Amino acid sequence: MRKIRSVALVTNPLSGQGKGAQVAVAAANAFTDRDVEVTELRGDSALDTARLVREALADPYTRPDAVVAAGGDGLVCVVLQGLVGKDVPLGLIPGGTGNDLARQLGIPDDTAAAVDTVLRGRTRTIDLGTVQAQDADEPMWFATVTGTGLDARVTLRANHMRWPKGPLRYTLAAVIELAGKLAVPYKIELHGSPDHPDGTVLELDAVMVAVGNTKTYGGGMLITPDAELDDGLLDLTVVGAMPRLDMLKLLPALSAGKRIEHPATVQYRARTITLTAPNAPATADGDPAGHLPATFHAHPNALEVLT
Repeated sequence: MRKIRSVALVTNPLSGQGKGAQVAVAAANAFTDRDVEVTELRGDSALDTARLVREALADPYTRPDAVVAAGGDGLVCVVLQGLVGKDVPLGLIPGGTGNDLARQLGIPDDTAAAVDTVLRGRTRTIDLGTVQAQDADEPMWFATVTGTGLDARVTLRANHMRWPKGPLRYTLAAVIELAGKLAVPYKIELHGSPDHPDGTVLELDAVMVAVGNTKTYGGGMLITPDAELDDGLLDLTVVGAMPRLDMLKLLPALSAGKRIEHPATVQYRARTITLTAPNAPATADGDPAGHLPATFHAHPNALEVLT
């Protein structure tokens, strides 16, 4: 349990196509009404926001009792880059498009109820993942899912779409991307897997490969259905080569939050995963994370969250 008297409220007016700004104002007012000191942090970019978080936590005598992200999974990812290792818990006020981390943690969508959850001070420790892509300067922390291949291309396209709103953007983006090339050759290396020998190497053609710390992404799409937030492992879902029509049939089930059922889809678990594929982009928590090859690590007990 934590006593929450002050919070650094991190906001992003673009979260949820404007919903984040409304949620941030409502959350700030709710905290103030409860006599909680609020310091709002809003950077001009992801790097700037992460810097502001680090600076707010630099002095142990003046740092807030919690860092609260008022937005979606993308904002949470930005906050993580400045928060991990600082011994300050993360609070969540859902205000994005997907809010998958908040959903798996049971954080209510209602802003007032989410503020109450923060102020109760009940914490849970969860795992995080990192992804180090070949063209990235340093590892990137993620809380939900890192997608690669078609998965990442869909996310990158959806991030630039202004219509439709909500999870349907991902469905439309997927339909558009399916018109292009699907499967590419992947090399997958597993270390620290409870189910396979250490150093197992798999080589296969795949449409996409997702690495998950949570079960869902994109607003409830059940991509790594057996992932747990505190098992010390990352889950891997490989969507192998299949006809374009089969992929089109899978999309409605995935969008509806149902488990993918197809012979070409397999799951793995491991502490460390390396993925190699030509020209395959990666997105972590919906944000660009570079291109493969990339190495993923599970970090047990990496973050305290208010839940």
